[in-house]
Amino acid sequence: MSQGSERPDRTSDESGGAGLRCLVTGATGYIGGRLVPELLDAGHRVRCLARSPDKLRDHPWAGRAEVVRGDVTDADSVAAAMKGVDVAYYLVHALGSGDDFEETDRRAARTFAERAEAAGVRRIVYLGGLTPAGVPERDLSPHLRSRAEVGRILLASGVPTTVLRAAVVIGSGSASFEMLRYLTERLPVMVTPSWVHTRIQPVAVRDVLRALAGSATMPAEVSRAFDIGGPDVLTYRDMMVRYAEVAELPRRLILPVPMLSPGLSSHWVGLVTPVPAAIARPLTESLRHEVVCRENDIVRYVPPPPGYPLGFDEALRLALQRVREARVSTRWSSASVPGAPSDPLPTDPDWAGGSLYTDHRALTVDAPPDALWRVIEGIGGDNGWYSFPLAWAVRGWLDRLAGGVGLRRGRRDAARLRVGDSLDFWRVEEIVPGRLLRLRAEMRLPGLAWLEMHAETDDAGRTRYRQRALFHPHGLAGQAYWWSVSPFHAVVFGGMARNIARAAAHAPRGSDGGHGAPAP
Repeated sequence: MSQGSERPDRTSDESGGAGLRCLVTGATGYIGGRLVPELLDAGHRVRCLARSPDKLRDHPWAGRAEVVRGDVTDADSVAAAMKGVDVAYYLVHALGSGDDFEETDRRAARTFAERAEAAGVRRIVYLGGLTPAGVPERDLSPHLRSRAEVGRILLASGVPTTVLRAAVVIGSGSASFEMLRYLTERLPVMVTPSWVHTRIQPVAVRDVLRALAGSATMPAEVSRAFDIGGPDVLTYRDMMVRYAEVAELPRRLILPVPMLSPGLSSHWVGLVTPVPAAIARPLTESLRHEVVCRENDIVRYVPPPPGYPLGFDEALRLALQRVREARVSTRWSSASVPGAPSDPLPTDPDWAGGSLYTDHRALTVDAPPDALWRVIEGIGGDNGWYSFPLAWAVRGWLDRLAGGVGLRRGRRDAARLRVGDSLDFWRVEEIVPGRLLRLRAEMRLPGLAWLEMHAETDDAGRTRYRQRALFHPHGLAGQAYWWSVSPFHAVVFGGMARNIARAAAHAPRGSDGGHGAPAP
């Protein structure tokens, strides 16, 4: 493996099953988005099943894979996607989708298993969670219990199935890594829950990808679960201490407090890290139990290369290197927020679906269009929103308190965006390079909201910046929300337009810069 890569090595004799047709569900998510190029590079053909295929169109591998629209809970779309498939990857979970997520997981797994068996699929591969030894399933956290049940459903499908069970996955952009990273970096003194003393066997994302890709060619008689983990067994406290050492931070003081329940600690994690409480809760609940591998049989079927498995410290170094070099290919936030709106922007002005309020701003910009575009594409994250920072911060905090994602998700890449990227409490719905960026709101709102930013050239050859905020209210609450915030639009949206134009005018010509701190 080349130095600085999180992707597994591959030797020529590992592709003996090249040419298999693989179906990947969850390709818009963290693991699925990284697995697809691994399978393609191994010589397999890949079909992705996605509820929103447009989210995959800007991925570097998009032109090499087939993408079909569908949902794992819809039997017809799953059946259509299974046609001609040799290996079906099940990489979806209803994590954080509400109190009924176990039933959603159960129903989706049964649909997937039944359709795979009917289509004559040769193998199912599933990535689940590592469960503690000796703990009855009923005593597991709902998250781990559901993952264990999904594994059982798939193993009972009649299709040879590989269930891979992993604990904490360490890689740039993983929810577990970002939770560890932000807790350690932001809190030199930490009051922590008792689960910081629970033993865990973390695993590097590259080793997870190797096991997933290698499982495609397992012998037909193999149908079972495998534990996968790295060489280190650590407590969460150990992990924070070692993160501080690898990141060259001062030593952290960690003070466990037994009375912090998983529910309270999930809110604590939500306040400190970009991971919202709805996702942090199942992660922290799973840390109540010791999760250590009981076997390493996977190496009998997926031959390990030199350096396997990757140690915890080296996995951290590679992840941090990716973050610092802005080479994070997928993040935990790549998948849509459960329950977030996915409605496309209504056609305008022909839309007849009810009220659609707009705030429109347009300015002439003393800069070439490419300089304006660089500012537009660099918005959000550390670059901010170019107006009234306190108002944006307050709105982010209110959203977090309401159980939303808030502003802390940031960006996957500091300068480049693609359709489907999360951007603070927005999602990139459309991007036309050099011309248009459309964001769809994922904050908690009594309605649907979008923000559009255009870079244009008028008839006189001048650069024009055009900005539209759109809101489709739901009921009286939505109407009241719009009229209560509209008095502030001149400050927030007007200031944004002026400061974006000013930043473009002052940006170095011909550079990738121009994303500096917004003017107050």
